[in-house]
Amino acid sequence: MRLVADLHIHSKHSIATSGAMDLPQLAGWAARKGIELLGTGDFTHGEWLEAIARELRPTGGGLLAASNGVLFALTSEVALVWRYEGRCRRVHLLLLVPTLADAARVRHALTRFGSLDGNGRPMLGMDCISFLDAIWNAAPDVEVIPAHIWTPWYSLLGSRSGFDGIDDCFGPHVDRIAAVETGLSSDPPMNERVGRLDAMTLVSFSDAHSPSKIGREATVFELPEPGFAWIRNALRGERGARVCETIEVHPEHGKYHYDGHRACGVAVSPDEARALGGICPVCRKPLTLGVLHRVTDLADRPAGLPRAKRVPHRTLLPLPELVALVAKRRPQSRVVERELNRLVERYGTELRVLSEVPLEELANDRLPGLADAVRSVRTGRLHVRPGYDGVYGVASLQQESDAVSPSGENASLTARSIRERTEPSANAA
Repeated sequence: MRLVADLHIHSKHSIATSGAMDLPQLAGWAARKGIELLGTGDFTHGEWLEAIARELRPTGGGLLAASNGVLFALTSEVALVWRYEGRCRRVHLLLLVPTLADAARVRHALTRFGSLDGNGRPMLGMDCISFLDAIWNAAPDVEVIPAHIWTPWYSLLGSRSGFDGIDDCFGPHVDRIAAVETGLSSDPPMNERVGRLDAMTLVSFSDAHSPSKIGREATVFELPEPGFAWIRNALRGERGARVCETIEVHPEHGKYHYDGHRACGVAVSPDEARALGGICPVCRKPLTLGVLHRVTDLADRPAGLPRAKRVPHRTLLPLPELVALVAKRRPQSRVVERELNRLVERYGTELRVLSEVPLEELANDRLPGLADAVRSVRTGRLHVRPGYDGVYGVASLQQESDAVSPSGENASLTARSIRERTEPSANAA
């Protein structure tokens, strides 16, 4: 059987998350999106763990279920901060545990290292090796997945706080790390350029902080039956279980794809950033080097040369953003909300609209241009202006010069406009 899974989300107890991230609403939004297996997020938070135990029912095999049938896996993200070889390291890890008892044991083990109830994603002052020793002593079956591994500030391979290799981070435990989360700002072809990731299964999840973001990225598991052990086997490609597909947003859509400086509105490609010496041409401060730059720095093979065990992927724009483009409204507008509700009622799930409903059927929908927009997504012809330094990329059905950000962000400075602002005019005296 196949399960569409989003295992990396947060609850209302995490900083900068929506108050709507409670279990009933998470289950409802998962069903709407087409997600069949959802992570609980934040099981290290005491109040949230109690809610999970109270509101979800065990199904056997280490999973839980909501009243609408959506399955949940016990997951949590932790942030580790420490110094290594003279640099501050900040690595985020996604934890997956088989039982409520294991979740409680992990929580108890981590109380010695920091506060767990102030933030659903706790920040602990310890290195990855010590952390893994602590949680595996408490619960040996915990699965650990490095989260959004390329994000500049908080990740395994990030430009500002990460490592150049996986061994330096995990030391003697590296062989127990079976998978890595690629994050919104990269996709599988980018990761396949880096040989040190060849032993890892590439997975994608949403890291949702609000219900509408659930499922923007997901992983499709093929399992003999639902269960924690089968998910672990799938991450290793063992016993007939496997990761058969990932669902991606365009990597340009992520907040850290390009290099740039948000305060000055500067966004540049890696080659342009290198030509600038990594310095913002407006304020002369260092640029934040994005995911594409970091991938090219660590790549040991050219683009377009996939590894032997490549997992297929689909690149989709989340339906709220696509409908917003078609309707020429913000994704949070009432017009978009009404259209989304109608589409889900008619076609079943948002994922089905994006990837399965025949275009001929969508062409008869009352929303003009919907079929053409979905065709652009399915055929990879959607334009996305790259995100940078914490600013999401901007998708467009038009030419770049006509694109308007649904979020209202100011357009970033392109390389050409940077030159126009910083170079003397050719006609100057």
